[in-house]
Amino acid sequence: MSRFNGRVAIVTGAGEGLGLGIAQRLGSEGARVTVVEINPVTAGEAARILSDQGTEAGLVLGDVGDEETALEAVESTIQRWGRIDILVNNAGISGLVAPTWKQTLEELDRVYRTNLRGVFSFCSHVVPQMLQQDYGRIINVSSAAAKEGFPLAAPYSATKAGVIGFTKSIAWELARTGIRVNCVTPGIVMTNILNTLTPKQVEAVVEKSPMGRVGEVREVAAMVAWLASEECSYSNGAVFDVSGGRTSY
Repeated sequence: MSRFNGRVAIVTGAGEGLGLGIAQRLGSEGARVTVVEINPVTAGEAARILSDQGTEAGLVLGDVGDEETALEAVESTIQRWGRIDILVNNAGISGLVAPTWKQTLEELDRVYRTNLRGVFSFCSHVVPQMLQQDYGRIINVSSAAAKEGFPLAAPYSATKAGVIGFTKSIAWELARTGIRVNCVTPGIVMTNILNTLTPKQVEAVVEKSPMGRVGEVREVAAMVAWLASEECSYSNGAVFDVSGGRTSY
């Protein structure tokens, strides 16, 4: 398939896991991809993986919570390829595993910087370019935790819920343009983020899934690829569940 021939994507948090899987899927269908990643080791490995599969890839190192990272990503992508068609705001952190009363404001701010401030910043700087083209697809990666709330993860749940609210707001603002903004809410997916949860937490989450299993990166990437395509023309401000039916609302 080559749905994305001539298209250019920015994917945040694309050094590994879900972000890398999304970048690979978009690249496999012809997209050129700017990888945004804070970890230089995983970033370099991601660039190599994409290159090996034949995907043209650029690399921006930085914290998505810093506005300068978004500015650099936009500038370098435009300089390299002249346009931005797809933005996937995937970068996210789970935060401290602890009851709310043992969390701190500093921890809340740390999680917020990546999970919500980063999404706001990248959209703010990418949308003007998309408006010039009158075309764009923005996919914000939230979480099943945004709908249900995860125990011992209030900052994560709250900031991911913020991503849903932000998605709906900006989608309304752009509804009369050629830009579509949607959101995906994965459940537990087989990535390194599982290592940040206790075995008890993972077991509890799996038990809640009607399918009784953990999701795979390729399954989320497939949904994102459709949302990033021209075929997604009448879905806007929507929340697409990828949780095995756990949060299908």
